[in-house]
Amino acid sequence: MSTRKDFFEHEDLSEELPAPGFYCSSITSAQFRRSASGNRMLQVVFCLEGVSPAYARVADYFVLEGATPSGVLMGRRRLVHLYRAIGLNPKQGEQIAPADLVEARVQVRVEHDEWESQPRLRIVGYRTFWPTEPDGQLAV
Repeated sequence: MSTRKDFFEHEDLSEELPAPGFYCSSITSAQFRRSASGNRMLQVVFCLEGVSPAYARVADYFVLEGATPSGVLMGRRRLVHLYRAIGLNPKQGEQIAPADLVEARVQVRVEHDEWESQPRLRIVGYRTFWPTEPDGQLAV
């Protein structure tokens, strides 16, 4: 039996973001891209557990070259934090391989943000995957 989907549902209209904090997630994709200003970056997409499907996919971007020196340094340092949180220990001279990240489990810390006048989640940190409560929040 199919259900009709040609009408708006509550979830479609709600702009209530999941609460800020840590969520268990898995990495669904990782690929090199170019930013709108032409900078080379790595885009990593996470699927958050325990949140509405409307907000379950959150992307993070790591600028690798072309931006300001401090922007590149910050992007690379954040990427090292992600690598370590999923149990990888990158070494100097080692190639950044997006495939190494895909399907990894990690906890992401999200905060509320706004982009083009729309509310969204923004990833601000990572830590090693730990068990959580059924709603996806960290079990402490």
